[in-house]
Amino acid sequence: MKTSVKLSVIALSLLSILSLTVKAQDTTPVTPATTTYGSGIRLSAGVETGLPVGKLNNNYNWSLGGSLQADFPILKDQLYATLNAGFNNIYADNSTSAPDIQLIPVKAGLKYFLVKNIYVQGEAGAAFIANKSDLGVSKSAVFVYAPQAGVLFNVGGKNYIDAGVRYESNGDFYTNGNTSNFIGLRVAYAFSL
Repeated sequence: MKTSVKLSVIALSLLSILSLTVKAQDTTPVTPATTTYGSGIRLSAGVETGLPVGKLNNNYNWSLGGSLQADFPILKDQLYATLNAGFNNIYADNSTSAPDIQLIPVKAGLKYFLVKNIYVQGEAGAAFIANKSDLGVSKSAVFVYAPQAGVLFNVGGKNYIDAGVRYESNGDFYTNGNTSNFIGLRVAYAFSL
């Protein structure tokens, strides 16, 4: 008799667990599109602004530009390879005769999500000097690197606002050791394919 009671309790427990599992499937499932970072390739177009630091701060006030970026998944929802191209205009101080610096950075890198929607990103590449004759420099391109930290905000479906703060350093295109470094902000509209 004791064995039949034990079997009945086990059978009822299994039926209860099974009914709870089936009932849990009746609720609306969370789809991948409602996660904050989605999956697959992500494209973004953004506005960038920044403040010059170091020696660049002596003759320049701020920068403004834009960029296009593509993120390619390496490890789903955690690690992405990035490609980024854009344009930055670093505005000269009106009290100086220095010309604006116009750069076309082309970078590749990695974006790693520390938690659900917060990431760190590192990129490196070349910055092409669009107005080298105005600046009186002989180089056409310099090395550029840019570490960044940011957040993705889901705005519905596979659409996001990507906001990041970064430090960008362009190599020395003058012979006097001046680099064009700035702390910048990028705010972009992003969507997953």
